[in-house]
Amino acid sequence: MDLCYTAEEDTFRSELRAWLADVLPHVPPEPPTHEWAARRVWDTAWQQMLFEAGYAGINWPTEYGGRGATPTEHLIFLEETERARAPYVGMNFVGLLHAGPTLVVEASAEQKAAHLPPILRGEHVWCQGFSEPSAGSDLAALRCRAIRDGDHYVISGQKIWTSFAHVADYCEILVRTDTDVPKHRGITWLIMPMDSAGIDVRPLRTMDGGIEFSEMFLDEVRVPVANRVGDENDGWRVAMTTLSFERGTAFVSELLQTMELVADLAELAKHITRRSALAWDDAGLRRDLGKVAAELDALWALTRRNISEASRTGLVGAGGNVFKLAYTDLRHRLGEIAMHLLERASLSMDDIDELPSGRHVHGRIHGLKMTIAAGTSQVQRNIIGERLLGLPKER
Repeated sequence: MDLCYTAEEDTFRSELRAWLADVLPHVPPEPPTHEWAARRVWDTAWQQMLFEAGYAGINWPTEYGGRGATPTEHLIFLEETERARAPYVGMNFVGLLHAGPTLVVEASAEQKAAHLPPILRGEHVWCQGFSEPSAGSDLAALRCRAIRDGDHYVISGQKIWTSFAHVADYCEILVRTDTDVPKHRGITWLIMPMDSAGIDVRPLRTMDGGIEFSEMFLDEVRVPVANRVGDENDGWRVAMTTLSFERGTAFVSELLQTMELVADLAELAKHITRRSALAWDDAGLRRDLGKVAAELDALWALTRRNISEASRTGLVGAGGNVFKLAYTDLRHRLGEIAMHLLERASLSMDDIDELPSGRHVHGRIHGLKMTIAAGTSQVQRNIIGERLLGLPKER
């Protein structure tokens, strides 16, 4: 593992900081979360600015519009944009952090040329069609069926928790193409245009009021065989590439945002009173926040280790599973600390008077979602136990 920055990487950091300082004052305010048309314009406009400045797809191949930089420079980019509070990827999340990296590794030259540049330019938004209501956390148990009909697959079935499906142009979708083999061996990874006939998207409202997820019903949707990534029935292996990125580098911005939440909570504790004292005077609270901060530092080191591995192999590896499990547990504990500090203010998702509490209440709810996103904690424990510790596989 290499934790040192080269002179070139330090120069890259300095140039990026200068660019961010120059452009961020001119970025318009972020639209409300429920105004999806305005959100798309705002998210994709920022992506276009990154592309024009040469900061889109930091470690993607140059022939498809990327910068061709090292994974470490990608990490520097995420660190500096978060530090500067630049816009997050937003609804470009799946394309930039899941589908795009998977296409870089697994797609044909024609597929890369067709899809990678529009993702980097902010022209195409992607969603993820993996989870199904009948499969639970067992992704390989999916039943959404695709039957070959000449040059097309005909897809029927249902997906759920489909991120940004209601605004997406394309979907990375897993379908079952063979029912007569073990479940992991009959899955295929397809690129599905979201304007195809037979797709019915129904937004799901979450407990925090958001509708970034949808359930998706597919009734004989025709997808060209040319849109298949990898071989037929090899989709599970391709999906593991997608999930490797989701469990590894895709959570870097999440990690940096959580570090900010800890700092904000410490500052809040210095202003919230408890009877005749400040909340910060509570040694137990300071200890709990200090422990979370230390664990975040450790996860940052693990992230850099994962980046080093990605530099050598092109994939994150099992370190991504370790990160995901530890990070999920930490977010739960941080949420409990925040609720204890805020007391009655934790009952509202909006700020109370001049107390900036809403961000932490939303953070608590978001932490609950992390238990499921990118594979449940139970799945992560199984993978770590079997692949890293050599324990017997589940029956």
